[in-house]
Amino acid sequence: MKKTIWTFLSLIVIISCKDKSQETKNKGVQHRNEVQSDKKSADPKPDLVEEKNETLEILLPKEYRDFGKENDVNGLTNKWLDLYQKNGKYYVGKADYTISRGYSECSGDSTRIINSKNMSLLLIGNSRLAQGEIETVKLVKNKIWPKEKLKFGFGHKEYTLRAEGKVLSSEKVHTDNGEELYQNVKDYKLYLSANNSSETLFLEEESFNDTFVELLFIGDIDRDGKPDFIFGANRDYEEERVILYLSSQAKKGKLIKKAAEIAIQFDC
Repeated sequence: MKKTIWTFLSLIVIISCKDKSQETKNKGVQHRNEVQSDKKSADPKPDLVEEKNETLEILLPKEYRDFGKENDVNGLTNKWLDLYQKNGKYYVGKADYTISRGYSECSGDSTRIINSKNMSLLLIGNSRLAQGEIETVKLVKNKIWPKEKLKFGFGHKEYTLRAEGKVLSSEKVHTDNGEELYQNVKDYKLYLSANNSSETLFLEEESFNDTFVELLFIGDIDRDGKPDFIFGANRDYEEERVILYLSSQAKKGKLIKKAAEIAIQFDC
C-alpha cells in the first residue's frame, strides 16, 4: 500500500514539473514573439521609392553669351544627342556640330555659337535616349489660345491640349506666314488629357511681353509609346526659351513632366 502511495506521489511531482517546464517554455516563446513583433513595428519594411528621373540638359543651336568664364556651351560634348529633322522625318542621333567665337554688339559680351550640321530642334545631354527615327504628330496649329483645344491621336488614344487664361486684348498681325491672330494673355494655363482621363496641368505663365507659348513638336522621343512635347515659352521678346516635356518622367496619375529647359537672353 505504501509503495502504491509513493508511486502515485512521484507521478504527481513529475507531471507538476513538466507543466512548470512547459509554462516556462511557452513564456519564453511568447516573449520572443513579442520582441519580434516589437522589432517589426519599429523597423517596418521600407516603402518602394520612386525611381529618380534622369536630369537632362538641352541646348539650342544658337549664340550664347559669356558670363565671365561661364557659358552654357561649355557643357556640350561629343556624347550629346541631337533631335533633328531630315526629309520631313525626325531622328535622334549623335550631335554633329562645331563651335565658333562671336561678339554681341548689343551687350558687349563675347559669345560662343553652336553650329549644327543638322536641322536641329534640340541638343540633348546626359541622356540614355535610343537613337533612330521617332514617331511624330503633324502639327495642325502651333498656338493654343485660351478657351481653345487641340486634339490629336497617338497610339490608340486621343489626346487633348486645352488652354485657359485671361485675354486682355486681340489684334491681327502680319508674320512670315501671313496674317495671324495675336492676343495679349494673362494667367495662361495649359492642360493635357488622354481619352477620359483626368487632365494634367503642365505649363503656367503669369504674363507675356509681346510673346506667347508656341507648340514646336509632338512625338515619342523616349520611346515609351506615349507623346512627348517641346514648347517655345518666351516670356519676353528678348528671350528664347524652350521646354522639353517627357511622358517617361511623369509621376503617377500624370501624363508628362518637364524634363529640361533652356532660356537664352539677348536683351541689350
